[in-house]
Amino acid sequence: MTYKNAVLDDQDLQAGLAGINPKFGDFCTRVAGEAWGLPLIDQKTKALITIAIDVVNQDQTGPGSPFAAHVNMAMKQGATKEEIEELLLFMCVYAGFNKAAGCFGVLKEMFSE
Repeated sequence: MTYKNAVLDDQDLQAGLAGINPKFGDFCTRVAGEAWGLPLIDQKTKALITIAIDVVNQDQTGPGSPFAAHVNMAMKQGATKEEIEELLLFMCVYAGFNKAAGCFGVLKEMFSE
């Protein structure tokens, strides 16, 4: 299922954000929803970009980690596991092998469940 806006149209995502903290969830939904509503970059590409940012920021583990949410978001927008793996390989070159390694580990856990 692809969404016109991967933040504003995904009630499960909004519930997850609110579950971290209601004010945080509302803030993220409003601000990110506006950014995801910009028209020139499609939702799948935006989702892949967020995964790349997670690699650089090392945001793949711990409470409130966005990496798994962004992988799920990308897949809802039509990205495949293979595309995400290729993105992580690409990120090795520009962000560093060690940064991508943790993301590969989380991705492996996600798909083994």
